[in-house]
Amino acid sequence: MPNTEVPGVDGYPLMARDAAFSEPSPSSSHSAYLAPRTQAAWRWLPLALLALAPAGLLVDCSLAQWFPQRHYPRLLADLIEVCEPFGNGLGVLILVGLIYQLDTERRWALPRVLACSLGAGMVANVIKMLIARTRPGSFDFEGGVLATFSQWLPLGSGGAAAQSFPSAHTATAFGLAVVLGRLYPSGRSTFGVLAAVVALQRMQSSSHYLTDILVGAAVGIVVARACLDSNWLASRFERWESRLKQPPADLPRNSDPATHMTSKSRAA
Repeated sequence: MPNTEVPGVDGYPLMARDAAFSEPSPSSSHSAYLAPRTQAAWRWLPLALLALAPAGLLVDCSLAQWFPQRHYPRLLADLIEVCEPFGNGLGVLILVGLIYQLDTERRWALPRVLACSLGAGMVANVIKMLIARTRPGSFDFEGGVLATFSQWLPLGSGGAAAQSFPSAHTATAFGLAVVLGRLYPSGRSTFGVLAAVVALQRMQSSSHYLTDILVGAAVGIVVARACLDSNWLASRFERWESRLKQPPADLPRNSDPATHMTSKSRAA
């Protein structure tokens, strides 16, 4: 493929093979090096999830008792379990490490990947400090669904057993799915499925109710979209990323980085 140059950052070129990846959204000057904005459905999805949450209360207890019994093939249960790292902090860090190692052209995006994923999990954890809800694994199901909620502003006093609402794993997974879908548009569906499976795993493990994962997913999408699309936050990320995109000091402007590296290796 010919190494045709396209406009880059501060006069430094990108290779033509990355032109589709770096095409900015026509409706925004932000995220110029991210894939085009997600479809309108993603914009409305958080509202739809929050609207479904009250209805979820009607089946929270039933589903919380049904999932641990695993009335489905063991292979499916194992598949659900193995996807859990996509929604926890260690799994995110491993994935970021892989991107850093294997996709050097997108290393500049890693701070925003961390903000969209771990940031979403942190927001969910803050909400946990505001309202206590007993996890399914610690609830006796003798009372109704409202009995799962215990107090306002617990500030963690009930321990992990009282931190069911919302699901931080699910928030992390959906925030990660949104940002990875921007970086790697061809894998957008796969990332979305992984996030949904993480949500199922949280119910299968008796860690969360349906309502918890609906709100957690909404939190993840909102935080990720704030990091990617909001005028104030996204513009600041772009300033940091423009510095990370700077070529080495010995690379002249308007030169081909690949050619420069090749010439250096020949000289050596």
